[in-house]
Amino acid sequence: MKLSVFTVATPEMDPVQLAAAAKKAGLHGIEWRYTETSAEAKSQEPSFWGNNRCTIAPSGGEAELERFKDAARLHGLSTVSVTPYLRTGDLEATEKVLQAARYMGASCIRLGVPGYDRSKSFDELFELGRSYLKDAENLCRKYGVKGLIEIHHGTIGASASGARRLVEGLDPEFIGVLFDPGNSVHEGFENYRMSLELLGPYLAHVHVKNAGWGVKGKAEDGSLIWHSEWAGLKDGMVPWRQVIDDLIAVGYDGYLGVEDFSKQFADSEAMLNHFVEYIGGLLEELQPDV
Repeated sequence: MKLSVFTVATPEMDPVQLAAAAKKAGLHGIEWRYTETSAEAKSQEPSFWGNNRCTIAPSGGEAELERFKDAARLHGLSTVSVTPYLRTGDLEATEKVLQAARYMGASCIRLGVPGYDRSKSFDELFELGRSYLKDAENLCRKYGVKGLIEIHHGTIGASASGARRLVEGLDPEFIGVLFDPGNSVHEGFENYRMSLELLGPYLAHVHVKNAGWGVKGKAEDGSLIWHSEWAGLKDGMVPWRQVIDDLIAVGYDGYLGVEDFSKQFADSEAMLNHFVEYIGGLLEELQPDV
């Protein structure tokens, strides 16, 4: 397995700074965040989903793509993914991301999954998601880039079972699943080994972060109100040693991409170093002959 970083987690760095820090820490690849940053956000302090300085602006065209591509190339790092925030059914935007990914030499992009908020039935959302993924599969085949759906709370793909149902029957060469056990702390937990076995050939990428639950207060009826929040890699509910052992057991040999939202460290460089020390150390311990 190799180590990468999704740049949503490194908001204060520009692409050259991030690539240099990633190389120094011992990472192998970068997942570039891809979305527009509003003028209002640009005037604010750096943040994960606001003024993130390590984000490709789609409006920047080829020159913008070249700037990020050069940053990775300068430091001998692979561009693993171009990672947008696509809406289910938006094939025009999906194709634009695929074009960017092919230009960047990325192996995958992230596709959209319908969110669930009780306003529409699961069956309606599932049909929408399946229709989109079938069309996206054709586009992914056209551009030679794999499209991934991320296991994510708040969507109809919050678990490995839900994600597998969405991609069932599609070509795993072009459609896959991003396994994210940190997201599953919030919603969608299933046994890690079983989850990986369920995903089978669709297991295409893994994100590394952690989270936990605590009591927030009491409701009017006296029952406890529980709240989930992000935590450090060693401090949350995901037992990463077990997860990596299970990944090894199913033969996974792709990337482990850090996406640490804990704010445990003063800066992104320290976060990357900790990721490599901890997760890289587990890899060396659990698969010493690789």
